[in-house]
Amino acid sequence: MGDSRASFFEHLHPATIPARSAAFTYTFGLGGISVLLVLVLLVTGVLLMFFYEPSLARAYSSVAAITYEAPYGWFVRNLHYWAGQWLVVTATLHMARVVFTGGYKRRRLNWLIGLGLLVLVILLDFTGLVLRWDADVSWALLVGTNLLREVPLLGETLYRLAVGGETVGAATPVRFYGWHIAGLTIALLFLGVWHIWRVRRDGGISHAARTPRLSRRALVRTEGLATLVVLTMLGVVSLLWDAPLAPPADLNTPAAHESAAPWFFLGVQEALRFASPLLAGVIAPLLVLGVLAALPYALDRSAEGEGHWFNAAGRRAQIVFAAALLLVIALTVRGALR
Repeated sequence: MGDSRASFFEHLHPATIPARSAAFTYTFGLGGISVLLVLVLLVTGVLLMFFYEPSLARAYSSVAAITYEAPYGWFVRNLHYWAGQWLVVTATLHMARVVFTGGYKRRRLNWLIGLGLLVLVILLDFTGLVLRWDADVSWALLVGTNLLREVPLLGETLYRLAVGGETVGAATPVRFYGWHIAGLTIALLFLGVWHIWRVRRDGGISHAARTPRLSRRALVRTEGLATLVVLTMLGVVSLLWDAPLAPPADLNTPAAHESAAPWFFLGVQEALRFASPLLAGVIAPLLVLGVLAALPYALDRSAEGEGHWFNAAGRRAQIVFAAALLLVIALTVRGALR
C-alpha cells in the first residue's frame, strides 16, 4: 500500500532505492545537479527575457543594460551564465559515470536520450553566448555557422535555418533567440522529462544491489541538502565572478578575435588547424557521437556488472569512451593554451 503522506518529490522516486546505488560515491549527485541547473537556467532566463531585445541594433545594448542598469541584473545574468557553463560539465561527468558503472545496461534507449540531451545543452550554451552579440563570440558565430555549409546536400538549408538568411545579419539575433528560448529549450525539456521518466520506469538508477534498500524519504532529504549546497556555491561564484561582456561585435573584423571561441568549442577550433572544415567540424564530431551512441549496442550488450564501477564486462566501452573524452579534453586544453 502506498504512502499517502509522501510528498511530490518523493513520488518522483521508487518507494525504496538500493542503498549502494543511492550512495553519493556512486552517482555524485550529477544527474540531480544537472536537473537543478536546468531549473536555475529556466528561472533566470525568464527574468532576462523581460529586458533582452533580439535585434541587431539592440542585442548588445540590452545585455549591457541588464548588466549595468537593471536592479540586480548583473547577478541574474551571472547566475544564468555560470549555471550554463556548469551544466556542460555536470552533464558530461554524469554521462561518464553512467559508462564507468554500466548504468546503460538494460537502459539503451535512455542512453541515447541522455546523449541527445548533452548535444542540446552544448547548443543552448552556444546560442546563449551568441545572444550577447559581443566581440568575443563573433568569430565563433561566423565559423560555427559556416561549418553547417560543409554538411553534404543539406548544408545551405541548415545554414539559412540557423542564421535566417544568406549571410549573418539582421535576422540572425532573432533566429538565435528563437532557437534558444523555444526550439532547443522545448526539445531539452521534452527529452529531459522523458529521460527522468525512463529512469523512474526502469526502477531507479540501477537494477543491481537491490538489498539493503533505502527509503526514498531519506534520499529526498539528502537531495534537498545537496540542492542548498549547489545553490550556495553557484550564488557565491555569481557574486565574485561576472559573466563576460566584451565590446560590441564587429563581424567585418572577426580574425582579431579568433582565440575567443567558447571553451566547449575550443576542441573543434583546434581540430580545424589540422584538418579541413568538413572533416574537423562535421565528420569528426558526428563520428564521435556515433561511437558514443553505439557503446551499449556494439561494445557492451551484456547485463553483467551493472551498477559496478569499472566492471569487467563493460571494459571495451569504458576504454573507447575514455579515449574519446581524453581526445576532446586534450584538444580543448591545447586550444586554451594558445
